Amino acid sequence: MAELGLASRREADDWIAKGWVKVNGQVAEMGMQVLPTVRIEIDKQAQGQQANQVTILLNKPLGIVSGQAEDGHEPAIKLIQPQNRWRDDNARFFFHGSQLKSLVPAGRLDIDSTGLLVLTQDGRVARQLIGEDSQMEKEYLVRVAYTGAPNLAAERNPAATHGPLQAIDDRDPVRSDVQSVFPAALLARLRHGLSLDGQALKPAKVEWQNPEQLRFVLTEGKKRQIRRMCELVGLKVVGLKRVRVGRVMLGHLPLGQWRYLQPHEKF
Repeated sequence: MAELGLASRREADDWIAKGWVKVNGQVAEMGMQVLPTVRIEIDKQAQGQQANQVTILLNKPLGIVSGQAEDGHEPAIKLIQPQNRWRDDNARFFFHGSQLKSLVPAGRLDIDSTGLLVLTQDGRVARQLIGEDSQMEKEYLVRVAYTGAPNLAAERNPAATHGPLQAIDDRDPVRSDVQSVFPAALLARLRHGLSLDGQALKPAKVEWQNPEQLRFVLTEGKKRQIRRMCELVGLKVVGLKRVRVGRVMLGHLPLGQWRYLQPHEKF
């Protein structure tokens, strides 16, 4: 059922336990083996339960963690309150506290990054965004400074990106018109040719948005991936914002506010 996109594994177990699933007209039993050719029917009660599940889009601020609270930092779900709902959200949903139950982030966004964070009750959405076979594009705008010196420790250590900016010839790193001094060969390496944690990264789309900002489009999400990629070619990230997940854009959603994913929107 999960592979067919009918439900998450947890939902499927729950529905089978409640007798809401039939295989070739017979009520399914937990753990039964089936062939791909069988006919699976879902009870309307299960479909109704699924229809009430919400997916929420948040413009995450700095200093907020995506998942569980840590080191005194609040989790993103704390922002999902009526007063933080975007006033221009025209989705026909009414907020209710029950929507916070089983609402989890479908992917991470680092504490020092901002932008689009997806939280969902729907296991199908989570599987689509972060499942093992997911190829979902995620787009980022990344402001950078050029240090001129690669930080090779970032290849195996996510924490190696936390240090101060290195100087070039005892001067500050290049912060303006980085594009003019950054070698084209290193831009090509950002697109393809880097490894993290001993594994080659998938090809990425990387291009200049303006002289101080790069646009990244990734189909994978290793821990602090963009920051580490930049460190390996002598760049230091000074600002990172996610602006798109699949076909869903951050758009004009204000920082710290949220809205519902509308029924017509698809990742």
